[in-house]
Amino acid sequence: MLTVRAKLVIPNYISAPIVPIVIPDLNEVRRFAAELHAKRKTWSGEAFGWQAEYTPSRKDPPLDSKMTFTPADFCIGESGIWFFSLMWERGDSAKPVEFLDDKNIVKRTRRKTPSVARKLRSR
Repeated sequence: MLTVRAKLVIPNYISAPIVPIVIPDLNEVRRFAAELHAKRKTWSGEAFGWQAEYTPSRKDPPLDSKMTFTPADFCIGESGIWFFSLMWERGDSAKPVEFLDDKNIVKRTRRKTPSVARKLRSR
């Protein structure tokens, strides 16, 4: 798990607030999704502190799609804050296609900040 800062884009706000959030390690998320995918059972709930869900593939194609089946998919997070998904577009035994929406995660700065303990000791 990694604590990062995220910019929250809120309609009708002049500036976007920046808040700390905890995001999971993507390798751990991939392992969790793979375990769900191996069971091929619909699941929804909370994982790593975020809402998540898994839907197994179906033989019938999605509406208005050229696909021949509905692929299995897994998603976690909140769109616009942090979101990660996996979709088995090439079939259940193929590697899933990944999508990561982290555009509102504020990148860490390289500047080191003194620790709070050091500030208190110097007083």
